[in-house]
Amino acid sequence: MMLAVFACHPAKSRGRLYPQEPAPTRTEYQRDRDRIVHCSAFRRLVYKTQVFLNHEGDLFRTRLTHSLEVAQLGRSIARSLGLNEDLVEAIALAHDLGHTPFGHAGQDALNECMSAFGGFEHNLQSLRVVDQLEERYPQFDGLNLTFETREGILKHCSRANALKLEQSQPGGVARRFLDRTQPSLEAQLCNLADEIAYNAHDIDDGVRSGLITLDQLQEVALFDDFRRQTLLEYPQLQDKTQGRRLLYETIRRMLSAQVYDVIVATTSALEAAAPDSVEAVRQMALLVQFGQDMRLKSQALKKFLLQHLYRHPRVMQTTGQAQQVVRDLFAGYLEHPQEMQGGFLARSEAARDVPDEAITTARVVADYIAGMTDRFAGREHERLTGQRLLT
Repeated sequence: MMLAVFACHPAKSRGRLYPQEPAPTRTEYQRDRDRIVHCSAFRRLVYKTQVFLNHEGDLFRTRLTHSLEVAQLGRSIARSLGLNEDLVEAIALAHDLGHTPFGHAGQDALNECMSAFGGFEHNLQSLRVVDQLEERYPQFDGLNLTFETREGILKHCSRANALKLEQSQPGGVARRFLDRTQPSLEAQLCNLADEIAYNAHDIDDGVRSGLITLDQLQEVALFDDFRRQTLLEYPQLQDKTQGRRLLYETIRRMLSAQVYDVIVATTSALEAAAPDSVEAVRQMALLVQFGQDMRLKSQALKKFLLQHLYRHPRVMQTTGQAQQVVRDLFAGYLEHPQEMQGGFLARSEAARDVPDEAITTARVVADYIAGMTDRFAGREHERLTGQRLLT
């Protein structure tokens, strides 16, 4: 497939932190994708929470299945827009590598624990994973991914952390957060595909869990419009025993409509802005977008999910337990770093030789906890405290 002039071309990549010879059979972005798929952090996503904790059911989404769904949606849209599918896939598969166990609850708890030591941002942690924490190569730490993939992984970044990154890597992936420029269109697309994916699968998981119902979802226009269409075409699905088929078909239509809407709205924005290069894209406003009506409907859906699913008493109960696990683990490892496995103990011991020992040690502990799966964090908590909070 021919790439558009505003797409990222692998032959024009800004390169890797450590220069390497090109692969004979793969482009640079295909190489990035393959490195991500084979890394340890990617495999751990299978046991990391999306909304429901890993032990709550085998069929709920995990960070791994979420990442695969984002990659699938992203590639579908990228192909229609003439963008680089391989880069979109690499970013999508890597965007959650730094996420903590227990989803956003774990992230919030770890950020609270790290408040005196520079805080915790899961997007920045994903970059740390691919730049520093993976240990697969003799020549360097991390996966040594291309600039474009790393730029897409760093979806958000506080100004304070952007300044630190800029100091260590001048003109690097954090620069855009300081001069307010945009990432590539492939990175922009992954951000929107992420939103489309989690809105859809959180509906599915929410209904499967029994925490939200099809009747409740009738107040959400983005869902109910397609529910009505489905029932007009397949009236037999009104039977209560056909609820799963009705749900799946409604979500399928909702996803398709959002994908087509993004393609139409973004094509229109690209035609109006007429960028003639990736660098031109960086100087413009965000171009990958919903149309206005779809954007409002998507926002209404997110508001519904926040109120009825993410803040449901049952979710909040397990959220509180999960956050206590993270807080206890952080305090325990900070006081007894010898309890950490692998190379993390050695890293904490090495912190004694640096001026900001407390900050460095806390960061090592945060790296260790962020890399845990739900089940490992639960087992470690029980081992260290004798308590079983998550059953």
